[in-house]
Amino acid sequence: MSAPLSPVIDATFAPPVMQAFRWLDGVTFAPERPLINLSQAAPVDPPPEGLRMALSEAVLNDPGTHLYGPVLGLPELRAELAAQTARLYGGTVAAANVAITAGCNQAFCAAIATLAQAGDEVLLPVPWYFNHKMWCDLSGVAAVPLPSDAALLPDPDDAARRITDRTRAIVLVTPNNPGGVEYPPELVAAFADLARRRGLALILDETYRDFHSRAGAPHPLFDDPDWSDTLIQLYSFSKAYRLTGHRVGAVVASPARLAVLEKFLDTVGICAPQIGQRGALWGLRHLGQWLAGERDEILARRDAVTAGLARLPGWKLMGAGAYFAYVAHPHAMQSDVLAQRLVREAGVLMLPGTMFMPEGGGGGAMRIAFANADRDGIAALIDRLAAFSP
Repeated sequence: MSAPLSPVIDATFAPPVMQAFRWLDGVTFAPERPLINLSQAAPVDPPPEGLRMALSEAVLNDPGTHLYGPVLGLPELRAELAAQTARLYGGTVAAANVAITAGCNQAFCAAIATLAQAGDEVLLPVPWYFNHKMWCDLSGVAAVPLPSDAALLPDPDDAARRITDRTRAIVLVTPNNPGGVEYPPELVAAFADLARRRGLALILDETYRDFHSRAGAPHPLFDDPDWSDTLIQLYSFSKAYRLTGHRVGAVVASPARLAVLEKFLDTVGICAPQIGQRGALWGLRHLGQWLAGERDEILARRDAVTAGLARLPGWKLMGAGAYFAYVAHPHAMQSDVLAQRLVREAGVLMLPGTMFMPEGGGGGAMRIAFANADRDGIAALIDRLAAFSP
C-alpha cells in the first residue's frame, strides 16, 4: 500500500515554468538558429563584478555568513531597505517595518499565512501570477478571480462587489506579472481605500518596481501615517541585483504583523540565506547608478518589443513594462498549443495565457518575458513570429 498523498497538493496545478521547460525535451536547435527563451522572468547574467567580489569577501571573511541569522533578517539590511523605501515613497518606514525573506515568493506565502486560513478568500486580478494562485490553493484559501479590462487594469468597484465575509485581502502586482502594466498611482490608492473601508489587507507585490517607467514614487500609500494598518508591501532583490539564486525578498508591514510573520519564517526557513542578504545590502549601498542603467536598458527593450509587435499582422499588444509583454495572438488555436508549436517550429519558448488564468481562459494570449533578450534577440523574435505559419 502506498503512503497517502495530500489531496490539496495533488489538486494544485504543476509549476508552469517547469512544464514549459519539458516542451524542450527531444527538440534540437541548429547552432545558427538557437532557442530564444522568453519564458521566465529571471536575469540570465551574473551580478556585477563588485557585488560578486562582496559575496566572495563575505564567504571568506565574515563568519556570520555561515550561521543562522535573525529570523526577520540582518538588522543592517532591514534598516537600509527601510531608509531607501522612505526616500523613494515619502512617509515613515522604519527597520521594524521590514522583514527579509527567502525570495519574494516566500514573502507572499508568509503574508497570506498571517491573514487567511483554509476557507478564507483573497482577490487576485487576472491574468494572475501563477505562484500566487498555487500558494492559495496549497493553503486552502480561495483565490477569487478579479477581471481586468482591455488595458489589463482591475476595477475597485468590481472588486468591492466580490468581497464577502470570508475575504481577507486584495492582491495587486505592479508593474504587473504577467501583464507588464504599471498600475496608475490613483488606482493603487483606490484599492487601498477600498481595503481600509472593508477591513482588509492590500498586498502590493512590487517585485519589478526598480524598472518602473515613471519618475518618482510609484504610488502615494506611504504618505498615510497609518499605512501599515492596511498595506503589506512585497519586494524582491532578485531582479534588481541579479540575485535570483540567492533568494532574497522582503515584506514591509506593521511591526505587529511581522511579529506573527516571524512564526512562519522560523518554521519554513529559519532565516533568509545569509550570503544573499549580504549581497542585497551591498547592492543597496553601492549599485544605485548601475541599477539606473539596468532600468534604462529594460525600458529600451520594452520599446523594441512594442515597436516590433506593431509590425506583426494580427498580434495585439495588451500590456508591456518591466520584464513582460502580454499579447493577443492571431492564430486559430489555444495558446498552450501555440506555445508548444512555437518551440518546435520557430525555436521560441514563451508561456501561454492559459497559465495565468482560471481554467478555460487565456487561450488567445501569450506572455513574452522580453527582459531576457537583447535588442538583437528581440528583432530575431519578431522575425520568427512573422515567419511562423500554422
